[in-house]
Amino acid sequence: MAKLDERHLDPAVALAMLGDAAPRNPHRQFALKHSDCFIVTDDYGDIRGRGDGLFRDDTRVLSLFRLLIGDTEPSLLGASLSQDNIVFTANLTNLPLTPDKGAPTPQGVIHIERSRLLWDDRMYERIRLSNYSAHDVELPLSVRFEADFRDMFEVRGSTRTKRGKAFDIELGPDHVQMRYEGLDELVRQSTISFSDRPFALTPDRADFRLNLLRRDSLSLFIEVGVDHLGTPSRERHRAAAAKARWRMRGKRRHGANVHSSGRVFNDWLSRARADIALLTTDLPTGPYPYAGIPWFSTAFGRDGVISALQMLWLNPGLARGVLSFLAQHQATETSMFSDSQPGKIMHETRKGEMAVLRELPFGRYYGGVDTTPLYIYLATAYAKRTGDLSFIDLLWPSLNAAAAWMENASQQDPYGFVSYARAAETGLANQGWKDSFDAVFHADGRIPKGPIALVEVQGYAYAAYGGLAELAALKGEDAKAAHWQACAEAMRISVERHFWMEDRNFYALAIDGEGKPCQVRASNAGHLLYVGLPSPERAQLVTDQLLSAAFHTGWGVRTLPDDELPFNPMSYHNGSIWPHDTAICAAGLARYGARDSVVRLMSGTFEAAVHFNMRLPELFCGFTRSPSEAPVAYPVACLPQAWSSGSVFMLMQASLGLEIDGFAAEIHVTRPRLPIGIDQVSIRRLSVGNVAVDLHFQRVGDRVVAYLDPRHEGLAPLIVRS
Repeated sequence: MAKLDERHLDPAVALAMLGDAAPRNPHRQFALKHSDCFIVTDDYGDIRGRGDGLFRDDTRVLSLFRLLIGDTEPSLLGASLSQDNIVFTANLTNLPLTPDKGAPTPQGVIHIERSRLLWDDRMYERIRLSNYSAHDVELPLSVRFEADFRDMFEVRGSTRTKRGKAFDIELGPDHVQMRYEGLDELVRQSTISFSDRPFALTPDRADFRLNLLRRDSLSLFIEVGVDHLGTPSRERHRAAAAKARWRMRGKRRHGANVHSSGRVFNDWLSRARADIALLTTDLPTGPYPYAGIPWFSTAFGRDGVISALQMLWLNPGLARGVLSFLAQHQATETSMFSDSQPGKIMHETRKGEMAVLRELPFGRYYGGVDTTPLYIYLATAYAKRTGDLSFIDLLWPSLNAAAAWMENASQQDPYGFVSYARAAETGLANQGWKDSFDAVFHADGRIPKGPIALVEVQGYAYAAYGGLAELAALKGEDAKAAHWQACAEAMRISVERHFWMEDRNFYALAIDGEGKPCQVRASNAGHLLYVGLPSPERAQLVTDQLLSAAFHTGWGVRTLPDDELPFNPMSYHNGSIWPHDTAICAAGLARYGARDSVVRLMSGTFEAAVHFNMRLPELFCGFTRSPSEAPVAYPVACLPQAWSSGSVFMLMQASLGLEIDGFAAEIHVTRPRLPIGIDQVSIRRLSVGNVAVDLHFQRVGDRVVAYLDPRHEGLAPLIVRS
């Protein structure tokens, strides 16, 4: 068992170690997903084997897949995803073709349309060829392919001293099967099937000679799955597309929908909602938003909770699914390898060969210090949003166990903080949301000694205790309510006393194992505002700095201001912009009444999304915004990423000042604001108690008014505070 090289947790570093080829560009990559299967290709529709591929259960089952015309890459016209994220389409054309006999074919007369989708662990592709030349063409078309069956962590850069056995590739008249037996004794296989028989089929290539009549078209169908299930065809392709679209329509109908008066702004809303639906996987416990494609297409505790919090006001069913899954996988024993302790909530789960063999601890890993308090906080927020105490009753034993873990962790710390120190060298050294190896440091750049108490984690614990106290009071458990309220107050006092830096008017990033604060200003303090821990005076001081040029680039809030020593706008966590982090900070500003500043942050985030084709990546570089320049992409960011997609909805809620009181079945709106350039926003099918209503926000002069649709007046009280 090798020690984890934590540089590989940042895929940009890991992939750079693999060779001299250029790293992938996330905004030029296209992803499709269904269940635990996903594919990432370039805009040609090709897989080139560098971080991209077709993946199933954390294993790359197709590592090369390239279309050639006459041994030459065709010319790209354009590529796109359908609005519902079901179909990827690449439009290509030919370069000049000189056959052995007959007239040459000039460039740009053959249109090549690649149309692809995933359904039921299977890739379906149609290659439609149209001849716009004045003569018939014998078109030489080739498909190159490989399957390396690499574990996701190998793709990300981890090395293994030993791998399993690759079988000889089996060739049929119209299909090829590749198989690999892992060290876990599981045989993984990938089969490529063609609608037409190739005139030549080898273990890594299929060659076709297609007679394409002038002004005519023909289609070649390809399927890639576990087995050869028959000859691919137009009917099979259409049937899979119909099923995939029907399933996606069902996902997108869950919860309320947001619509605005801005056409381009609506494109952002629609793409974000489609991406969340794409990443949401239907598990036996309910829907769960997988973190992101390609590196994190699995259930993460922290990411799932934050994504559910972002969507809670619109779709509380997502939070219910996340809570159910995490409760089912709550730790019941102590394990140094998996960093588990009774009551702790899972950080990550994986299904690949390396996880099964326990070469790495991520099969079911608990090395996240913030996931447990966030889990409790989500449960309390879900109860407030829905009034669904019957579900809370089912979770109550799990919530008590999670609270007991927090209290036990606090008892190990001299200041009563929830801190972390990895239990085994195979685990993560840093266990907050900024979990890269260099994300926590002292002002002079030194790496602190553990255990580490992160400032935002104490805020999450404060909110968890306070929410539990309210739930216990509702359940008539007064002793528990008083105890947890006391825990919340003790945490608040300790944070204010030990994290506040008087000389910098800000909260320290962390406190190390020697009781010394890491006197660094970072966006983590914005998460304290989100949960409402700071005093109003200190909250204002933090707000002023988060909105200053050191933090706010014009595109969003940097994770680290540009005047801190380790600042690097191209780093993973030390100066980059994470949209979900900006959204949490904005929600914190809104909590303290700075709603106009929220509108400013939302405007910058929207304008960044426009430059990224309406799809916010996991992160992007933290360079200061300049006139006429676009935000700078991070080379290997996940795209899509659930909590980046959900950021627009957290920002929107913070701008509108909208809260749902599920116990009273009331809608509360406080000092609403609309995004810049938007005069009207409608929330359709917003659930309040047992009813669903349409809620409208309208700009009237310099005010924003909120009102229920006339059809729904009287169904739910609307309380507006201006």
